[in-house]
Amino acid sequence: MASVCLSNPKSLIPSSSSSSSSSSFSTSVVPKTTVRKQIIVCKGENNVPTFSPTISKRSLSISVASSLLLSLTGNGFFNANAAILEADEDDELMEKVKRDRKKRIERQGIIGSSSKEKGYLQDLVYKLSKVGQAIENNDLSVASSVLGQSTDADWVQKVNSAFNKFSGSDEEKTEIDSFNSSLSSLVSSVTKNDIEGSKTAFVASASAFEKWSTLTGLIEELKGL
Repeated sequence: MASVCLSNPKSLIPSSSSSSSSSSFSTSVVPKTTVRKQIIVCKGENNVPTFSPTISKRSLSISVASSLLLSLTGNGFFNANAAILEADEDDELMEKVKRDRKKRIERQGIIGSSSKEKGYLQDLVYKLSKVGQAIENNDLSVASSVLGQSTDADWVQKVNSAFNKFSGSDEEKTEIDSFNSSLSSLVSSVTKNDIEGSKTAFVASASAFEKWSTLTGLIEELKGL
């Protein structure tokens, strides 16, 4: 929208030194007066937005919260919290290390005073070695003479008594169950003269026994593992 502004409206009216009437047109000529029109173009703007200085309570709250957050960050508040959490984690780790060390010392004491049970387990290592060689040579008759015809054999009972004495955790007991299950399959496969089944069952039995020995720390006490 544009509007025309007149700087001096009176300049549009001609001026005369003497008053003249309409009857004097015949005797005098009214001099032409040069009129300078000064026109200023003013530009008007529509739809000019007006801003209200009003601030809502919610905006003010957000602003205050943001300022507080920045202030805390600048003062190292979060760094301090992180340091506290790290200290707590370090304390928990140290406690776990102490517990594990205590259990290891107790386990070593039991192992050191249980030569009979270690003998049972050492005998198991020798038996598994002989059975493995016999299966590799496809001589299941030799494997059967070492294992026996049933898992109720005396040597199996002695091995399990050693297992129970040295085992404490659920993970160790799980490996014992895996060994006994695999050993049962091994005896059955050898009895049936199933060479492939015997190989699979032997690997499972040896693997479970090795894992158990590692968990209990006996792997360093037994020869041949």
